[in-house]
Amino acid sequence: MIEPTVTMPPKRVRRAPVRRPEPPRGTAGEVRAVRFPVLAVVFVCAACGLVYELELVALASYLIGDSVTQASVVLSVMVFAMGVGSLLAKRLRCRAAVGFGLVEAGLALVGGCSAMVLYAAFAWLGESRYVVVAFSLAIGVLIGAEIPLLMSLIQRSAGQPSGRPGRSGRQAPTGEQDDAAGTVADLFAADYVGALVGGLAFPFLLLPWLGQLTGALVTGAVNAVAGGGLVLWVFRRDLTARSRALLVAVNMSVLAVLATATVLVDDFEQAARRAVYGERVRVAVQTELQEVVVTGGLDGPPDLFLDGRLRVSGEDEYRYHEALVHPAMNGTHARVLIVGGGDGMAAREVLRYPGARSVTVVELDPGVVRLARTDPALARLNAQAFRDPRVQVVHADAFHWLRGATALVQERYDVVISDLPDPGITPSTKLYAQEFYGLVARVLTRTGRFVVHAGSVTDRPRAYWTVDATLHAAGFATRPYSASGRTPGFAAGPDRADRAGDTGRGPHDWGFLLAVPGSRPPALGLAADAPRLRSLGEDTLDAAARRAERGRGAELAPSTLVHPRYGG
Repeated sequence: MIEPTVTMPPKRVRRAPVRRPEPPRGTAGEVRAVRFPVLAVVFVCAACGLVYELELVALASYLIGDSVTQASVVLSVMVFAMGVGSLLAKRLRCRAAVGFGLVEAGLALVGGCSAMVLYAAFAWLGESRYVVVAFSLAIGVLIGAEIPLLMSLIQRSAGQPSGRPGRSGRQAPTGEQDDAAGTVADLFAADYVGALVGGLAFPFLLLPWLGQLTGALVTGAVNAVAGGGLVLWVFRRDLTARSRALLVAVNMSVLAVLATATVLVDDFEQAARRAVYGERVRVAVQTELQEVVVTGGLDGPPDLFLDGRLRVSGEDEYRYHEALVHPAMNGTHARVLIVGGGDGMAAREVLRYPGARSVTVVELDPGVVRLARTDPALARLNAQAFRDPRVQVVHADAFHWLRGATALVQERYDVVISDLPDPGITPSTKLYAQEFYGLVARVLTRTGRFVVHAGSVTDRPRAYWTVDATLHAAGFATRPYSASGRTPGFAAGPDRADRAGDTGRGPHDWGFLLAVPGSRPPALGLAADAPRLRSLGEDTLDAAARRAERGRGAELAPSTLVHPRYGG
């Protein structure tokens, strides 16, 4: 019997899955040896980056004015540019080592030289706004590219995949994802701590010790050494001989440029100062708060500049100070408080009254008072006011001093004189706020008078009448008046187009407000014991009041600390 043949199906042979070769993994020690230098460099570079940012804000505020606007522009543009830099860094991930080295060299050069270029544009071109925006963009793009490139370098050294599925669809193991997340956390922690250190070092170390120009250059050198050293030493295996030579040449060139600029910074600063103030710069000092410059000869009338703004013009300062002081002295004036006035000119006018027994000057910057007391030309112009025994100088913030004085002072003041820069200049804005005027009202006698320099009536009417509205809100009744006759080139306003050497571009009048507590406006006049004045008389005051009133418009809202309303 023939048995049927049974055909069996062929057995399937299971093939072992083909695994793609994984990138070589470094040992734990090797990864640690790479990670710690990287985090240290991230710390240093973050500190340098924040110094560049603060330096741009500070110098732009000094050169252009309005620190709130400059800080907003620099910060917003820079943060936007950092996002752009992060996207652009994708193109460099395949050559992350050389890319990071070039980015840091470029950041060191651009950030280190930014202050000098910005100051040069202001001094010789007269325009620096666009330069501020350009540097904010460039520095932001370079800072934004740092972290992505460093992440690529660390992952490559550790042999970590990117955490995304590959062509086979396989995700990275959970442990590797955790390592990548930990790396990101470490990088950002080092970045934030470095930013903290840089933010504190700028105002407390770099500015007082080195100044803005040298401080930026030294920061750039530190940035170049840190970034270049990391790539050339820690990641030297990722560099070809050609890339290594390129990085060495670029970093040496950047350091040479920064070193040369540091050596020449004093000559550059003197040349730029002459371009801004003219050839007759006699004294230039940097106090803890501002740059103070005196121009003119010892025998002629001096000009006093504070942070580039002409504060005292020796040829016609008497017009301003006579109009500021004497209408407020029409009445009892035994005790007088001057807020600001560190040049001594307002005190000089007060001391011309025999009835003035005590004059208190509250000035924030001791350097201004020191110069006004010791400089021969300034001391002659203020009639040695600070050597008079009736004058007491208090170096303090006027707002905080008055806040404490309201609780401590038993004897009130008959006259308070606010001799401050225009309200549009941001550092003085709080001294034009309703809260400050409320403090003044508490130290005035019942019949006391308060006079405020409120900027130009004709050129900045909104700021002027905002001061008027703020005084009303603080419980004062006011009488507006103005004084004209500025010499060409006098510029005390917040717009830095009104800088030294410009003629006819600044405001040509000073606006004042005489205020008293209550609802009845004070009368403009001169005291019976008023000295002989060169520019002021009863008829002049009447005309000054009419001239100011012609510009009155609709009622404006008062300015407060939380809602300042003074603009350009």
